[in-house]
Amino acid sequence: MTVLSVRVNKEEENLLKQYAKINNISISQLLRDSAIEKIEDELDLKAYERAYEEYLKNPVTFSFEEVLKELVDEDDL
Repeated sequence: MTVLSVRVNKEEENLLKQYAKINNISISQLLRDSAIEKIEDELDLKAYERAYEEYLKNPVTFSFEEVLKELVDEDDL
């Protein structure tokens, strides 16, 4: 496992320690989870933006029922 170093001032350190303590997690876990969550949020936003651009180019939509009908054989229902 790789070890990373993060520089914070005293006020930020205290905030991180308090938050980690309240949530019963280590500072390492807090920083790891926070970084991963931020990355995932940004990836989700970019995926949404690409999908929305595609929708604007071709605004065809399908209802849940239409998709279900296309994917599931009626004999299975």
